[in-house]
Amino acid sequence: MDTPAALIRRHSRRVGTVFSWLVVGPVAAWATVRLAGLDRGPFVQALAFTPYAAGWSLLALAAALALRRWWPAAVAALATVTLLGLVVPRALPAPQPAAAGPTLRLLTANLLAGAADARTLVDLVRTQQVDVLTVQEFTPDAQAALDRLGLDRLLPYRHLNPQVGTPGSGLYARWPISDAGIRTNRRGWGFTQAYGTLTIPGAPPVRVESAHPSAPYALDQVGAWRADLTTQPPATGDGELRILAGDFNATLDHSPLRALLRTGYVDAADATGAGLTGTWGPYDGDLIPPVTIDHVLV
Repeated sequence: MDTPAALIRRHSRRVGTVFSWLVVGPVAAWATVRLAGLDRGPFVQALAFTPYAAGWSLLALAAALALRRWWPAAVAALATVTLLGLVVPRALPAPQPAAAGPTLRLLTANLLAGAADARTLVDLVRTQQVDVLTVQEFTPDAQAALDRLGLDRLLPYRHLNPQVGTPGSGLYARWPISDAGIRTNRRGWGFTQAYGTLTIPGAPPVRVESAHPSAPYALDQVGAWRADLTTQPPATGDGELRILAGDFNATLDHSPLRALLRTGYVDAADATGAGLTGTWGPYDGDLIPPVTIDHVLV
């Protein structure tokens, strides 16, 4: 018959094992969903926080090791290596190819249905010597405010589609814009995307588009989100230079955005080691950790 001390030790081991799997299990599931590209339903919103899950995986591994639960520790180690391997490279600058010619400075901003501070935006254009500006959720009032503050003199060429609410889009540039148009995402909220080809002295033509696919803010919007991302213009390796810049409502952990990148785009922030810089959140009073849903794809 076991002694009370032995019973206590056995109970403690069971509790430690259960606790280890409870901590490690979600991390392992997260790594599996992310690696397999299973972003469906509620997983779509969750996967935006994969960098935070990578940090949590380290704590799960440490807990399993501290409790000497070797199987949970092995699973946690595999999940940790997977998640860190996916996330850490975004904070490391990649070697850049040799290039010649003029420098193009581009800024993109979601104006929150025109509620963003126009002076801050114009000051950024001025101080950062921005050559191209793409805007989303662009309204008539926002256009008027930006011009009152001198944006029309800083970036005199434009192709704009201001609309009340969130569908509007705009493209401003220091140089002439040709072959301009407006693309409408037919699903979800019907966000529009202004685009045009820039004529830059000393450079080939550059096609720039203000990207704004729908947001997967609810389960019944995931289909529209996926459709809008799927219909974004792909990169053309033997064609014109192309830049998609804007609010993609997707991070590098979402498979539709990764599929778009595989057509030949490079995410500028990822390539320069700034790929973990949050662009959205906290939002509207909710304590949402910052996530990276705005991108410049080249």
